[in-house]
Amino acid sequence: MSLFRIRTVRRFMTTEAIGGWLLFVTTIVALVVDNTSLRPYYEALFSMPFTVQLSHWSISKPLLLWVNEGLMVVFFMMVGLEIKREMLEGELKGLPNVLLPAVVAVGGMAIPALIYIAFNYHNPVALRGWAIPTPTDIAFALAVLACLGDRIPLSLKLFLTAVAIFDDIGAIIVIAVFYTAEISAPLLAVSALLVLVLVLLNRFNVIRRAPYFLVGLGLWACVLNSGVHATLAGIILAFAIPIRKRNDASISPLRDLEQGLLPWVAFLVLPIFAFANTGISFEGISWNYFLHSIPLGIALGLLVGKQIGIFGTTWLMVKNKLAPMPHNTTWKDIYGVSLVAGIGFTMSLFIGGLAFGYDNVEHGALVRMGIMSGSLVSGILGYGFLRWGRSE
Repeated sequence: MSLFRIRTVRRFMTTEAIGGWLLFVTTIVALVVDNTSLRPYYEALFSMPFTVQLSHWSISKPLLLWVNEGLMVVFFMMVGLEIKREMLEGELKGLPNVLLPAVVAVGGMAIPALIYIAFNYHNPVALRGWAIPTPTDIAFALAVLACLGDRIPLSLKLFLTAVAIFDDIGAIIVIAVFYTAEISAPLLAVSALLVLVLVLLNRFNVIRRAPYFLVGLGLWACVLNSGVHATLAGIILAFAIPIRKRNDASISPLRDLEQGLLPWVAFLVLPIFAFANTGISFEGISWNYFLHSIPLGIALGLLVGKQIGIFGTTWLMVKNKLAPMPHNTTWKDIYGVSLVAGIGFTMSLFIGGLAFGYDNVEHGALVRMGIMSGSLVSGILGYGFLRWGRSE
């Protein structure tokens, strides 16, 4: 791995780790606000309607949906840029590098989903949330690993990052296939034409960002009203950005955009999303709420399902000589990372909103309780286990 590559990876991980702690602080603030006299202002802020109008065409949504379907497009674009770069020239280039984290990510998503289904199979409404415990929040996970400093080898952090990237790919597929509303064929047709324009811009190696962003804005507006979730426009736009300028490999529009977006996503987009989506009023909530099938399925899916899925799949792949162990790691390391991977936050909250609706107060509170409790226990146990395993 080149010195430039190592520096890039370390800078990415440092920013993600700091962003993870900022998410934690923002979540605490949202919980405090929603349980004090500030609660009416908090609710009024994110239910406030906001309209964008151009002639006879307009989009009008509450501020919460502008955050979740508008601002989060930037996050998904960042995810798309990261996935494309890693697959073309990074840790996911070539089948040997892709195989282990890809298969492990599938196992790490399947088992949590099955655990959630086992607790909620009797309730058709609750079953809509089967995908909530499947993602791993890379920002929070890397923040935990960052607290361990040099005790953790870089290869283990890269393994977790690679698994989380494929985890994000899986979550994107799940959103596209299972969480779409009624489809508008005319708007999808216009969206397809705009995607073709993006492909042509890439094909002719246009390196200026403005044309991509203008077409991407139109694509977002069409997808938003087509029934397919609008954040997928961010993924499509990201994959259209050229990895490098033709005849000059030193110029990379994709890398430049990714590095430019990273601090905005880590320090602005995700904290705003967390503040808007993690407020839970504890008024009238008893311990019995934690025994409800929805939070119980989510919490155990994250805490137990991720362990079984990631560690078990890694063990099967390595023992059957289908893939090598990550360099300079032990089975204790892999188990500790499997625990840390049970931190599901941003994408889990996002899928929860899609599954039950952002204005569903009762189910929203149950979803947040499950995500927060499962993530908190996973993070604490993962940190403790990795610290203990590396101190021996």
